[in-house]
Amino acid sequence: MPVLSNHYTSRRQMSESLVTAAFLSVSGGLQDAYTYISRGKVFANAQTGNIVLLSQHICDGDFRSVMHYLVPLVFFALGVAAAELIRQKYQLVRRIHWRQLVLIIEILLLFLVGFLPEAWNLIANAMVSFACAMQVQAFRKVNSYAFASTMCIGNIRSGMESLCAYHKTHNRKTLFKSFHYFGVILLFALGAGLGSRFILLFGMKTIWVSCLLLLVSFSLMFIREEIDEHPELKQEEQAIQNDLHDIRKEAAEIAHILENDDPK
Repeated sequence: MPVLSNHYTSRRQMSESLVTAAFLSVSGGLQDAYTYISRGKVFANAQTGNIVLLSQHICDGDFRSVMHYLVPLVFFALGVAAAELIRQKYQLVRRIHWRQLVLIIEILLLFLVGFLPEAWNLIANAMVSFACAMQVQAFRKVNSYAFASTMCIGNIRSGMESLCAYHKTHNRKTLFKSFHYFGVILLFALGAGLGSRFILLFGMKTIWVSCLLLLVSFSLMFIREEIDEHPELKQEEQAIQNDLHDIRKEAAEIAHILENDDPK
């Protein structure tokens, strides 16, 4: 009887690797610091903060400032849609990963933002929010764990949840999972801190540092790492192999019994 072959091992790009997530998280923190400090106290990533400030200005009757926060919100939503459309259209392309296409667009947008003067803050914030949304939609896992590279609230929740689970089960894998989240949070904070310092040196062109970080992530994705695809299928195959082994064993035993009982 033929033995089933194992075709579940493949190679993938490092779009979900920890090192890629590290550069994305530093870039995400820098982008948030950049728009808040240099572009009129608007959050590029933390749209919850923008909604709070938007509602405050509406209640104060300061409708002139409403657009200051409404436009980034709208463009963030459009960025999510754009990344999803790119995924749907280019997911099966072999030469380049669809997430690399997202990074190319993000790098180009952020590079253009560096040329925009302070008078164009509304457009600059819209472009950065659009780019951030594309990133958060495209890069949603690190080593198979769901995460966000441009915001922290979900990472804090997941990190503490994993830490509490480890306290109960003492499962090292769960502890390792929590380290992923806390590491990403620290890297985001590092990016924000670096952004605040670089703004003093480079002003509006600080966003180009984010472009360099994203370019590193883009380059890393040309490296492929070996993975096991569809582990559930591998488990199912193993079960089939075990069943076949038992059947062959039983068949041999029956043949042996029949041979001994055969009259001569």
